[in-house]
Amino acid sequence: MKTEDEKAFFNYTRLPRGLYDEVLRRVEGRIEKKDTWYRKSLPPGLKLSITLRHLACGDNYPSLSYNFRVAPNTISLIINEVCDAIKAEFAAEVIQCPITTEEWTAIAEQFEKRWQFPHCCGALDGKHVAVTCPWNTGSEYRNYKGFFSIVLMALVDADYKFLWIDVGSDGSSNDASIYNGSELKEGLESPNNIFNLPEEKSLPGDDVPVPYYIVGDNAFGINKSLMNPFLIRNMEHHDRIFNYRLSRARRVVENAFGILAHKFRVLLRTMNQRPGTCRKIITTCVILHNLIRLRYPATHNNMMDLEEQNLNVIPGAWRNDKVLLDVYHERARNTGTQEGRQIRRYLGHYFTSKAGSVPWQDKMIL
Repeated sequence: MKTEDEKAFFNYTRLPRGLYDEVLRRVEGRIEKKDTWYRKSLPPGLKLSITLRHLACGDNYPSLSYNFRVAPNTISLIINEVCDAIKAEFAAEVIQCPITTEEWTAIAEQFEKRWQFPHCCGALDGKHVAVTCPWNTGSEYRNYKGFFSIVLMALVDADYKFLWIDVGSDGSSNDASIYNGSELKEGLESPNNIFNLPEEKSLPGDDVPVPYYIVGDNAFGINKSLMNPFLIRNMEHHDRIFNYRLSRARRVVENAFGILAHKFRVLLRTMNQRPGTCRKIITTCVILHNLIRLRYPATHNNMMDLEEQNLNVIPGAWRNDKVLLDVYHERARNTGTQEGRQIRRYLGHYFTSKAGSVPWQDKMIL
C-alpha cells in the first residue's frame, strides 16, 4: 500500500507516508533487535505498522496476529516497546508546555487573532477513555456513567495542538481534583511565576492592565489565571457576550479531542490493557496528533469545526462520530476567587465596548 496506494496507506496507518518514514527513521534504533542463531528479529517497520494499526482501529491482539502473522503475546510486547520509543523520541519535542514569556505571548496572540479572545494562553478540558476494570481495584476506575475509565486532561493551543497532558487518573476522579493536583495549576498560580507568564498588559484600545490566563468550563474555579463562563442564571447582556466569546476560545479543546479520537479509534473502544499500557497508548496518540498538526496540518481540515462567512459554525466530521465522554465535575466545583470574578466582569464589559466588540457577536446570542 505504501508504494501503490498512498490514500489506503494513510487510512490504514493514520499517518502520511512522509511522516511514517520520519517516525520509522527516528525510532528504529530504539526498537531494532539483533538476529540470533535460532530466530530472526522482527523488522522495525513491521513493529511500527502493527502499533499504528492498533492505534488506528483498536483491533485486539488476536485480530492483529492474523493480519501480520505475529503471535498475540509478541504483539503485546511490541506495542509497549514502540509506544515507549515514540514517547522517548518525540514527547519533549511536540508536547512541551511553554516555559518562556515569548512562547506564552505567541499562543495568546494566536488566540486573539483566530478566536478574538485576548490574553488567552490555552483551553483546558478532560475526557474519559474507557478501559476494562483493572485487577484488584474495585470501583476506583468506575466513572459516573457506570463504566471503567482513565482520564485524559489537556491544555490545547489555538491551532488544536496539545501543550500539556495529564494521563491516567482513575475514572472516579473529576476535573477539579485532577487539575488541583497538577503541576499545571501549581505553575500557573505560583507566586514566583515559575511558568514565566507575561506581565499584566492592557487590552487593545484600553488602558487597564489584565493578566494572562487559560480558559475552561465551570469545573475549574475562576481566578486570575483561569477564566470560566458565567452561570446561566440571571445573565445580563455583557455576561452572555462574554460566554459566547469564551465558547469560541474553548471550542479548540473540544475539536482537539474530537480529531484525536476520530483518527485514533483505539480511544473510542474499551482498552483491555493494564493502566500503565493504556497511558502509553494514549500518550502516543497525542504525540502523533501533534506531529500531524506540525508537519501536515491540512489533513485535519475536514475534521474540525469551521465558520461560514456569516460566522455560523459548520460542524466538523468528528461530531458525526462517537466522542469521548466529558469528565463529571458537579460534585467538586471550585468556588474561585473574587479577583478572578472581577477580571471576568471587566472582560464582559470590554467585549461589549467599542474597543473590544466584534461585529457579529450580538446576533449570535439571540
